[in-house]
Amino acid sequence: MILQIPSTKTEPTITWESLPTDFVLPDDPVENIQQPTLAAALTDALGAASLIQSEMLIGSNFGLVATINNKAVVKAPDWFYVSKVYPVTKGTVRRSYTQNLEGEPVSIVMEFLSESECGEFSVRSTPPYGKLYFYQYILQVPTYVIYDPYEPSLEVRCLENGKYNIQELNSQGQVWIPELELFLGIWSGERLGQSMNWLRWWDRSGNLLLWSAEQSEQEHLRAEQERLRAEQERLRADKLAAKLRELGIDPDALT
Repeated sequence: MILQIPSTKTEPTITWESLPTDFVLPDDPVENIQQPTLAAALTDALGAASLIQSEMLIGSNFGLVATINNKAVVKAPDWFYVSKVYPVTKGTVRRSYTQNLEGEPVSIVMEFLSESECGEFSVRSTPPYGKLYFYQYILQVPTYVIYDPYEPSLEVRCLENGKYNIQELNSQGQVWIPELELFLGIWSGERLGQSMNWLRWWDRSGNLLLWSAEQSEQEHLRAEQERLRAEQERLRADKLAAKLRELGIDPDALT
């Protein structure tokens, strides 16, 4: 006879409920000084490429909510994306987001590592829940990105059969993000006077999605080139008209 020892681990009961109006959302300080600029740059590029629609929700350090065993749990990723949410009542400010109740499930979450370990890889399955556990088993987010700007290094986990699998980088060091149909990779350079290792988007053809400032600069250069071409055409026309007059020909009579 074989003694069977029952497992003491029980599956959590997960529900999607509104936060109480008096619920105090976490207001922890940003652990990575680069986090706000990294998040803003990711969103800026999507906006400059006209890829953000009104029904989407893109946020940074914003509470994602699940009720686990009748207790509200909130995690605030450094960046996240939801493809479609329900509009809030006019005059109401969205304080947090509860998937399935307020709209579609969260599609992408990103965490940017700080110089000290802060639970981005944690699979702790009891309160306080680890971030990896929460995104994988509770929210079941299809794509979880962990980025270390100090190395720099990029890990993208995709949910397959209920578990995260790390995706391989392509030859350019990029990973395909199916929810946005874009590649994500690391780019070293400057934005708004700040030089660092940025996370950036590339389209299917390998074209870098420009930030709005880069797009404005590109448009400025294009306009300047057009102005120079027009000026060169004017100078050539003036030179030709002067030559015709030397030959006794009125250039105005030729038009």
